Amino acid sequence: MTEQVSFPDAVQWAVPFFIAAILAEFVWIAIKGRGGRYETRDALTSLIMGAGNIASGFLLGFIAYAFFMWLWQITPLDLGTSVPVIFICFVLDDLRYYWVHRFGHRIRWVWASHVNHHSSQHYNLTTALRQTWTYTFTFMMVVRAPLILLGFHPAMVLFVGGLNLIYQFWIHTEAIRKMPRWFEAVMNTPSHHRVHHGRNARYLDCNYAGVFIIWDKLFGTFVPEQESDKVDYGLVHNIGTFNPLRVAFHEWVSIWRDATQSGLSLRQRLAYCFAPPGYSHDGSRNNSNQIKAKHLARHPEDHGTPGFEGFSASRQNGLADRS
Repeated sequence: MTEQVSFPDAVQWAVPFFIAAILAEFVWIAIKGRGGRYETRDALTSLIMGAGNIASGFLLGFIAYAFFMWLWQITPLDLGTSVPVIFICFVLDDLRYYWVHRFGHRIRWVWASHVNHHSSQHYNLTTALRQTWTYTFTFMMVVRAPLILLGFHPAMVLFVGGLNLIYQFWIHTEAIRKMPRWFEAVMNTPSHHRVHHGRNARYLDCNYAGVFIIWDKLFGTFVPEQESDKVDYGLVHNIGTFNPLRVAFHEWVSIWRDATQSGLSLRQRLAYCFAPPGYSHDGSRNNSNQIKAKHLARHPEDHGTPGFEGFSASRQNGLADRS
């Protein structure tokens, strides 16, 4: 398969829109006095993280692309580049994104890259730009392999991935409360994604969708925003810094420190790398399931409510034992 196929860099084209939207949101908040808050150092950190993400793409992007082109050379399939094929690729890539995102919250090695996106305690359009510098080292590029082996050209796969990221930009806002009901039912929205950025027990590990919220509803990870439980943004344990280097690498450093402790078994060392965030060999920390269980112990009235459906302390004990 030697035919040359090229697609534009959709994210690069969208940069003027990103800037204009950030300015518009800032002015809207200033005039209305609601719909979010900007903190100068926080916003600047997010912008630096976004610039670093672009730089890391230039420096390391060839690794993923070389892998994709190798897959393209060995697959006997070629679906072409028609509009219907691009649309199908877009939908399947969004399913791919759902699982990569879910892995990013349930596998600490991947979380070490994704955690910086959740490190802001504010929620505005600059938060969307707070992106990883270390995605290549998670090896999550392999999740795109099935798309290429099915006959979607690597350039097309990267193009629709860019469209996915562009869509996700506008949902990082508090200025939009709710979209029409039919839209909320199918698409990811600011309301759904605010929940995903919450550190509340109810909102941990949910709403992983990129574009279509139907994946969360299909796989049982959807939690609606609750007026009675205002979203508290950030990490379970906030890092309290605006230093971009610490934001980018703090979890990798923590993994190294945890996994190299003396007296651990090989299984425990591997668990510090690949178990869900919050794992500890001595029970000194809590993973998200344990946090939910402790919340329910304090607030039994929340049993069966969104975010806690089918969740119980007895079920949690089994999950914790396998963490």
